[in-house]
Amino acid sequence: MVKNYFDWVDKNKEIGPVMSHSMMRKHIFPHVAQGMPTIVLLLDNLRYDQWKVIEPFINELFRTENEGYFFSILPTATQYSRNSIFAGLMPADIEAAFPDKWKNDIDEGGKNLFEDFFLGKQLERTFRKGIKWEYIKITNVQHGKDLNDDILHTLNNDLTVIVYNFIDMLSHARTEMEVLKELAGDERAYRSLTRSWFLHSPLWTALQKLQGRDVQLFVTTDHGTIRVQSPSKVVGDRETTTNLRYKVGRNLQYERRDVLEFSAPAISRKKKRPSPIPPQRNTALCVPLK
Repeated sequence: MVKNYFDWVDKNKEIGPVMSHSMMRKHIFPHVAQGMPTIVLLLDNLRYDQWKVIEPFINELFRTENEGYFFSILPTATQYSRNSIFAGLMPADIEAAFPDKWKNDIDEGGKNLFEDFFLGKQLERTFRKGIKWEYIKITNVQHGKDLNDDILHTLNNDLTVIVYNFIDMLSHARTEMEVLKELAGDERAYRSLTRSWFLHSPLWTALQKLQGRDVQLFVTTDHGTIRVQSPSKVVGDRETTTNLRYKVGRNLQYERRDVLEFSAPAISRKKKRPSPIPPQRNTALCVPLK
């Protein structure tokens, strides 16, 4: 992957696997507006092993016709991957097209506040005739209950996209809250906790209401996560980001064999390879690979 990644994200080459910015276009849109409502359920930060523990329950309600995959762009973080999914563009292209809607790591404010706007623009580029669509984001229990109450209304849409954030919140809390460190101390316990949440969630109740209805359901994610066993040290100044998954900052010091580096645009041009992230004041971004 390290050797090929820059070729994969080069829009002039069109090679490599389906990635975040092409996922909707390749996997979802060909099935939309075919006489049956389409629901895309995006579970933020859903790992493949977590999917396998909830898949049997979903199969009780729906018939699986196909299972595919796509590669998240780097960094595998919501700010980058999910915005790319909905915009159908790489982050650098999102900033170029919508500079007032994109925020870099060093900018204050929410980084995923315009997903519905990005999705709408991608739909306009894709479908000559307008389609009826809706975007729903679930970030708390009340939102989940509202979804459960209104789920049948989604059958009136050609496309409904539902973003469910709980698993991502669980992932972060797992490293911050002592009680969750105890409950999800290893991977098996983490999968068990995911299964328990799903079966007692408003989401599962909502999906049960769709049983027997003529509807296409796509279950996907924006990125996954992995529990690092061999961390890599990155040293930077006070302005370096605190994110543990990747670092943005000036004069970063790190073991080159441990990271994939995206340098400032001037450096990228010198190396004749695309800069997949927006310029961030001559900063560099490192993604630990361990």
